[in-house]
Parts: sequence; C-alpha cells; structure tokens
Amino acid sequence: MGLVETQKAILLLEDGSVYEGKAAGFSGTASGEVCFNTGMTGYQQTMSDSSYKGQILVFTVPHIGTIGVIGIDSESRGAQVSGIVCRNFSGTDYSRTVADQDLNQYLIDQKVVCVYDVDTRSIVRRVRDKGSMNCIVSSEIFDVDQLIKLLKSTPSMENQELASLASTSESFTLGDEKAELKIAVIDYGIKQNILNNFVERNCFVKVFPAKTTVEEALAFNADGYFLSNGPGDPMAMDYAINFVKQLIDSGKPIFGICLGHQLLSIANGVPTYKMHNGHHGANQPVINHQTGQCEMTSQNHGFVVDEVEFQKFTDMLTVTHSNLNDGTVEGFRMKDKPVFSVQYHPEASPGPHDSRYLFDDFIELVKSVKNT
Repeated sequence: MGLVETQKAILLLEDGSVYEGKAAGFSGTASGEVCFNTGMTGYQQTMSDSSYKGQILVFTVPHIGTIGVIGIDSESRGAQVSGIVCRNFSGTDYSRTVADQDLNQYLIDQKVVCVYDVDTRSIVRRVRDKGSMNCIVSSEIFDVDQLIKLLKSTPSMENQELASLASTSESFTLGDEKAELKIAVIDYGIKQNILNNFVERNCFVKVFPAKTTVEEALAFNADGYFLSNGPGDPMAMDYAINFVKQLIDSGKPIFGICLGHQLLSIANGVPTYKMHNGHHGANQPVINHQTGQCEMTSQNHGFVVDEVEFQKFTDMLTVTHSNLNDGTVEGFRMKDKPVFSVQYHPEASPGPHDSRYLFDDFIELVKSVKNT
C-alpha cells in the first residue's frame, strides 16, 4: 500500500449504507467507529487528537485541506484517526505560505485513508438518527460483500481500552525545573495544548505513562496532579480507576479533563455510559452553575457520566457544569477533597477560549493546598 493510484474510494456504514467517492491520502482500508465533528476550523488539530484513536472522522465543514499542514498545529505525535471523510478535499493546493506540506502528503505519511466527494450531510444525518456505528473506508477494495465481512470483525468502541495505546511509553518533562509549581500529568492520550497551558502558567510538568503506579506518581512529589483526555471506554480501564482512587485518597489536588473527568467519576462510584452519538465539535453550550454564565466549549467524547446515578452521590459530589443541549454532566467537584473535573476541553484547540480560566482555577487550588 502507498500512494493512491485510483480515484475511487468507498465508505460502508454498519447499517449497510454505501457511499462511493474519490480517494486521497494513503491507499488502503481502515475501519472503526464513525463520528462527525462540527468544528469549522482546526482539521489538523482534530485529526491529531488522541481521543479520536481508532475512529473514522467525518468533517461537516465542506472544505478540508485549504491551509495545508504545519508541525506546531499537531496535538500529538501524528494523526490519530484511522480515516477521514469529507465533501471537498484540497489535497495539494493550500493558502498558508508557512505550511510544512499539503494535506494529501500528510495523510500518506501518516497512513490515513481519505474518502471525499461524498454527501457528508447524508452520513451525518444517519449517525445522528441511528447513533454510533462502525464503518469501513477503502481505496483498494471495491467489493461490497468483502467489505461487509471485514467490517463485521471490527470491535465496538464499548469495552475497548485504548488509552494505554495513545499514551507516552516513557516519562518526560516540560518547563523550567525551577518553576513555582510542579504538576504531574497522567497521559491517557493528552493534547499538546493542555501541556502548553501548564507551562505558560509557570509550571514544571512531568508526564507519566497511562499505566504508572500511584507510588511512582507520588514519588515525583508534585504540587498537583492532572488526568488527561484520551480514547476508549473508561469503564474498561480498571488499572486507571484503581490508580485514581488511590490518588484521591492521597489528598493531593487533582484536575481531570474528558477521560480524566470520567475516571474521577467512576472512582467516586458514578458509572459512565455510551452516548447515542457523542459530542464532537467546538460549539457546545455549557452552563457554569457557579457563575451562571454560558460557555461555548470544544468537546470530543462518546462516553459520559451517568447523570441519573450521579444524584445518588450528591453528599460527596457537586455538579459544577451542565450541557445546555442535553443536560449531561459537564463538570463536578468533590466536596471534601481538592478535586474537580470537566468533560469538555478548556484548552480548546481548535475552539473558543471561554473556559481557559479552569487552568487558573487549578493553579489557585494547588497554591492554596501547598500553602496550608
């Protein structure tokens, strides 16, 4: 497999729907859960978000590739999606003069299959109405019966543990060792801009692999601990749930985002469940119950904290943020521990900066605990 030699490509959804389009990027076949992203900008940041690992991403914005690709826009070590689907593809022509390369070459280098010139509105409506489902994209196999057989072997996202695959394999540090605060980050598939936000706030950061033991993490003697975003089903992460329980018991300040938020919930006894089709985009409205203000947020998750079960734990936990579209739990804090989390992405890359204050809140929490 290598550079695409034919213009034809196929997308097959689990419900049997077939879309024929044109091929770009890497020549091959890829399968995974299909999801759509409603963001209008940031296709490179979106494709390199580790929370999309193992998924086929449909862009609702009609034009992809118009500004090329540049290294500083990557949120991880490379593309995390298995494949992409879009309406119009600007593979070799782009407007940004400082770009490192065009999108087509990037997809080839990253081994990402692309199907374009298809009716993405139709695909989005199917996923919206029927819910999450698997799909397969191919620019080398055009026999639908053969693709159906391959698709049947693709596992469901439920019960999949993917965070350890998206995590760093070895610890590393960022920032000035003489910085005012030390922050330990547990990497379940972290985005680079989250790390940037800590370094910008004068923190010395050490990033640990997903399967780090609590003894190893506490040995760093950090002032605060951060649990990152990442892919997969949080209920399948026994190692992480046990880690988080022990970390909470240590009394250290903890901040969780996305998957980290879900793990904190499970560790407190509140389970998560698979959503109908998830939240994927940069325009999700969230109400902050502490200020009464609405925040426009960037989100990427297919699992969510069980809002009904949460009500059984209100003696321990308080909802701080809720989604204004569907009422799901977007943030909570523990009443007797310096611990809080949000489901969405306050670093918002791409997306609005309404929620960047959460990093400041965490820094203030860490300082207050450190001083006492």
